[in-house]
Amino acid sequence: MHSRAGRPGRRATVRAAALSVVSVLALVGGTVFAPAAMADATRDKQYWLDSYGIREAWKTSQGEGVKVAVIDSGVDATHPDLKGAVVGGTDVSGAGSANGQRGIGQTPEHGTLVATLLAGRGHAPEKKDADKGGKDKDRKDDDEKAPEPKDKGIGAGTDGVIGVAPKADLLTVSTWLGSPNPAGVSIEEQIPAAVKWAVDNGAKVINMSLTSSSTSWPENWDEAFLYAEQNDVVIVAAAGNRAGGTEQSGAPATIPGVLTVAGLNREGEASEGASAQSIVIGVAAPAEDLVGGLPGGLYADWSGTSGATPLVSGVAALIRAEYPEMSAAQVVNRIISTAKDAGVPGHDPIYGFGILDAEAALTADVAVVGANPVGSIAQWITVHRRGQVAPAETKVPANRVEEEPAVPEPTTPVAEAPRLEGDVLPAVIVVGFSLVFILVIGLGVQQTLRARRLAAAEQGGTEQAGTDDGEDTGFLPPIREPLLKETGKSVSHGTGKGSGPRNR
Repeated sequence: MHSRAGRPGRRATVRAAALSVVSVLALVGGTVFAPAAMADATRDKQYWLDSYGIREAWKTSQGEGVKVAVIDSGVDATHPDLKGAVVGGTDVSGAGSANGQRGIGQTPEHGTLVATLLAGRGHAPEKKDADKGGKDKDRKDDDEKAPEPKDKGIGAGTDGVIGVAPKADLLTVSTWLGSPNPAGVSIEEQIPAAVKWAVDNGAKVINMSLTSSSTSWPENWDEAFLYAEQNDVVIVAAAGNRAGGTEQSGAPATIPGVLTVAGLNREGEASEGASAQSIVIGVAAPAEDLVGGLPGGLYADWSGTSGATPLVSGVAALIRAEYPEMSAAQVVNRIISTAKDAGVPGHDPIYGFGILDAEAALTADVAVVGANPVGSIAQWITVHRRGQVAPAETKVPANRVEEEPAVPEPTTPVAEAPRLEGDVLPAVIVVGFSLVFILVIGLGVQQTLRARRLAAAEQGGTEQAGTDDGEDTGFLPPIREPLLKETGKSVSHGTGKGSGPRNR
C-alpha cells in the first residue's frame, strides 16, 4: 500500500478481543488500512455526512463550545485534521504521556481514528508548485471546471476528515487497554478515574469506543458513572463487534444511562461483523467503510462500532451546542426518538430505537421526557447494590453558602390563663347565686320574726287578762325559751344587759 505524499505505507490492525472478565477491556474496531488515496480524496469517502443528515444538521449547529472527552488509547493532537481541536488531556494508565496525546495500549492509533470522526476539522488543500510549460494553463482550466466543495466554510478546509462536530473541543484521556499494562494500573482503576477526570474538566459528552465480554462491571465503577449522571453528562459507548468476538454487548455499554451504539453497513442495514446485539442498544450508526486519521498525519479505512460511536457522540455535541440548557436525558431522548425505525417495529436488540438521523435530532419537535429513556445508574444502584444513592456531587461555587434545612426546635406547651374578655356568662351566674342566697336569708329571717311575734302575742294575751286596767302599754314582754324557764335562766337577744324589751 502507498500512503499520501510519498510517505511509507502503513498497515495496522485494530482487534476487539473476546474477554472473559470485565477487568480487561478492548477498544472496538475492525481492520485498519492506510489507503493509497490522497487526503483530498478522503472527504469523498465520508458517505455518512449526506446519508445521515449531518451536512444538513451543520446549518443549525457545529458543536461550538461543547467539550467532548475521548476515553481511549490517546489522541494525536498534531494530526492536520485535529489542529486546535484538543484543548486538554490526561493519562490514567500511568504508562502514557501526561497530556494523554501519546498512543498507548494494544492499538495506540485507535484514539486518533475516533477523534477525527468525532471532531475533525479537516485542513486546507496543499499548495502545489506551478508546472513548467503548458501544464499551468491545463491545471487552471481543470480548477475552473471543478465543482464547488461541499464543505466550503465548514471546519479548517475541504481536505482530510471532517468530524460530525467540527467546532467541538476535545479532551483526551489515555488508557491502557487490550494487553497487560506495564505501569500496573488495572482497568478497574483506570475507567472510573477517566470518567471522573472528564466530568471535572467540563466534558458534556463522553465517548467510550471500548467494550468487554461481560455485561457486569466492577462495583467501584458505580460511583464514577453516578457522578457523570449527577453532573448531567451524556455517555456514549460502543456495542462491540462480532468480528472481534463480541456477540452480546458488554460493559460499559450495559451500564444504565449509557447510550449504546450498534453498527450498520454502507447500505444502512445491521452489520454482520461490525456490530453486536443487546437489549441495551439505543441507536444504530454507520460502522463499515469508514475513514479516519492515524497518528503522524496518515489516514486509514476501518470498521467497527468504535467508529459508529463517535458519530453519535458528535450529534450529541451538536444538540448540546444548540440547546445549552437541555439536560442529558433530553439529549439522549432527541437522538433515539428521532431515529428512523428499522427491523422489528419499535425497540429491538439489533437497531435499538432505530437509525441515526442527525438533522431530525437537531430540528424536530420532540416531547420532553421525565427521565433518561435508557435508564439511570442511580436507580440501578438503589435496587441492585441495596444501598442509598449518595447526594449529587455537583461543584458548588466558592461564594455560595449552603443553607441547612430549617428544623423547628422542640417546645414545651405553656398553660394560658382563661380569657374572659367579652364573656358575661360568669358574671350573670355569680349575681344570680348572690340574689338567691340573699332571698333565702331574707325568707329565713322573716319566718323567724313571724314565729317570735306569734309567741309574743300569745304571752301578751295571758298577761293582759291578769291586769286591772287592761291597757296596752305598747311593749312586748320578753321572750323566754321554754328550756331556760325550766332552769331559771334567761337570754337577751338585744345588745344591752338585762331582760328589757327589744325593738322590732
